[in-house]
Amino acid sequence: MKKFISVKDTEDPKGLVKKAIDIKKDPFSNPIGKNKTMGLVFFNPSLRTRMSTQKAAMNLGMNVINMNIDKDGWKIEFNDGAVMDGDSQEHIKDAVKVMSQYVDILGVRTFPGLKDRNADYNEEVISNFIKYSDVPVVSLESATRHPLQSLADLVTIEEIGIKKPKVVLSWAPHPRILPQAVPNSFAEWVKVTDADLTIACPEGYELADEFMAGANVSYNQEEAFKDADIIYAKNWSSYHHYGEKPEVKEDWRITSEKMSLTNNGKFMHCLPIRRNVIATDEVIDNSMIYKEAKNREYAAQAVLQEILENL
Repeated sequence: MKKFISVKDTEDPKGLVKKAIDIKKDPFSNPIGKNKTMGLVFFNPSLRTRMSTQKAAMNLGMNVINMNIDKDGWKIEFNDGAVMDGDSQEHIKDAVKVMSQYVDILGVRTFPGLKDRNADYNEEVISNFIKYSDVPVVSLESATRHPLQSLADLVTIEEIGIKKPKVVLSWAPHPRILPQAVPNSFAEWVKVTDADLTIACPEGYELADEFMAGANVSYNQEEAFKDADIIYAKNWSSYHHYGEKPEVKEDWRITSEKMSLTNNGKFMHCLPIRRNVIATDEVIDNSMIYKEAKNREYAAQAVLQEILENL
């Protein structure tokens, strides 16, 4: 594995899930990262991704360097051929070339602007890291995907132990305008398993065609929840009316009453979660969210180990 940006970067996604589960049994058994360094570069805030990836690297014996670009570095210029006589002090080419000389793996977290769909879906930030880095690049979330989260989600679903689970990815309300990265990635990864996937969302909130393809689609949340084994909740803004929040008149908040329609279904969410907005306290307090968050560590460790084995 030379990079980890999406499910397409692993030849055997199910094998990677198994690897993470095996690592969980004894996370300190393979110090393959001794005398190697991981660089974690953040363009936006992070709690679980930052801590879980750092812990995963340390479990493998790696040193870790954290950098918040907006606080610790110069303002970055991304345009080739730019005449840098404005606010930008350092070109992305120079920054990445230098960073990749100090580390053996670079992890990068970025966020979409949610104004220019082409720019976001062309992954301008992380694509520049891949282009200019001399070492493997791992996505800590990009404009359109969050593969480490999705791998941890698959580990969590696998541990539940249902052979062919009915999984519902459900849109839920949120006061802010959020990207499609987590739902895109979740759909992409679940579709390589034996699960039956339904995407439930209000009209106007459909994901890009490549992520909707192969999934059942429902505009009726309660209908979608019937007999489901897993409810995965997430908010996202409109893809087709990019970055907008079309009005939703129905109540899409996830409640105990809606969960009672499932097959004793398990509630999952990537966190952070707005309590009593996305889902009620009762749903959240009886969910898989903390186990899911812990599995972030082993998912990241499986990816880093795979990369180190192929350096």
